[in-house]
Amino acid sequence: MSTAARSQTWSQIAAWSNRLVWLYGCDLGTELKQAREEGRDLSPVEKEFARLMKVEPDAGYMEKTLGGKRGQRWFNDAMALLDRVQTLPMRKDYTYVEPSDWAEIRRQRGKAAPLPKWRGSKVKLAAKVRGGFLGRVAGCMLGKPFECMDRASIQLWGEETGNWPLQTYQREPSAAELRRIMAKQPVRPIKPGMKAFYIDRCDGFPSDDDVNYTLLGLLALKQYGRDFKPDDVAALWALQLPLGCICTAERVAYRNFIEGCLPPQSAARRNPYREWIGAQIRADFFGYAAPGHPELAAEWAWRDASISHVKNGIYGEMWVAAMLAAAFVLPTWPEIIRAGLAQIPKKSRLHEGVSRILAEHAAGADFDAILASIHREWNELDQHDWCHTISNAQVVAASLLCGGDDFSETIKLSVTAGFDTDCNGATCGSLWGIRHGDAAIPEKWLQPLKNRIRSNLRDYPLAALDGLADEVAAEAVKVAAAR
Repeated sequence: MSTAARSQTWSQIAAWSNRLVWLYGCDLGTELKQAREEGRDLSPVEKEFARLMKVEPDAGYMEKTLGGKRGQRWFNDAMALLDRVQTLPMRKDYTYVEPSDWAEIRRQRGKAAPLPKWRGSKVKLAAKVRGGFLGRVAGCMLGKPFECMDRASIQLWGEETGNWPLQTYQREPSAAELRRIMAKQPVRPIKPGMKAFYIDRCDGFPSDDDVNYTLLGLLALKQYGRDFKPDDVAALWALQLPLGCICTAERVAYRNFIEGCLPPQSAARRNPYREWIGAQIRADFFGYAAPGHPELAAEWAWRDASISHVKNGIYGEMWVAAMLAAAFVLPTWPEIIRAGLAQIPKKSRLHEGVSRILAEHAAGADFDAILASIHREWNELDQHDWCHTISNAQVVAASLLCGGDDFSETIKLSVTAGFDTDCNGATCGSLWGIRHGDAAIPEKWLQPLKNRIRSNLRDYPLAALDGLADEVAAEAVKVAAAR
């Protein structure tokens, strides 16, 4: 085998080894940080973490794990450590109260203020849901090319391609532009897989998980009804989603389903990503189908989130679903954000983190000042902080508050903030679209998508964007009318 061929083969092995780390949850650094943040008393296992983390499960992981007894022993020890963490008690000085079961979540949340009832026509409801879906697609499309970049790199790519401040979807840099970008050494260069989302390289909206899960929410209610269960969602994933199209907590949960570990155990078992953003991007259809009823939307979101997430990972989806339901009937973003917070435990880290953003905005802080406070709290160069539910929820709240009634400004703020750019752009676009309706979304964000959209779901491989928006709206109207 030639040197070039050996290099290529090793690169393939390294790529697959990283996938195995994420699939099997051997991400001990993330587990250590996650367990500490959720209040576990880690004193009995600190030495074991230190011992195992001396071996980096990265490029050599395939060889170390599958190449002999020593590697297999490391793998078994890592799995045993992940299991042991789940048995550890909470620290006595931990002040947050963060249950994952529905009954206890209901007991720990505050009393929600009464909301006006939705009294609009079915036609108006459909227009708002179309706005939510189209806003989600547009916000995701704007953010996707920048996913996994830090904030400084986003600005660098925009500046070098003449798109800063962001005015439109990102195009592919020319060879000369790319050389200049790389010469300035961005912290996180763009991943090759994101090239499909350059507006000049795509024929419509390419498939992405931020839209996959909206459609899965539709299918959950359509196929199993309003009383669908967490197990139904797990079954739906297995029927509709290829394993390679899901990430982090969802991928670990999927693995757990296959191994016979069903919800709610599937969310916690060997899952270092159990409070990451994955559930927060799955909320939308549950909010679309519950206009003016944030508690119902939050309950549906809990059923969905609890198969793969715990605690604040669950609350993120509940919060977004409740905000979407409230956005049909409330006139301002502070009211909508508070209506979402009313559906999650008051003594949770998510409630505290988003409440801080509300307070800063009320005190007169502008977006840059609020964003600086988020970046002081969370290190966007750390994958756990970058992908956590709370850091991204704070970005969403700040973007809505500071973007106001301007769709373009809102999604641009959510993307240029850094962190999980496509997820936050999608969530902000969805919320804005529900509040203002489809007619208010500027055509400049829809026309370049050529009325085409793909997903990874078996039932939705390719569709007309306007036709799919109509289908989402029709199903939401049907579910809402069945109350």
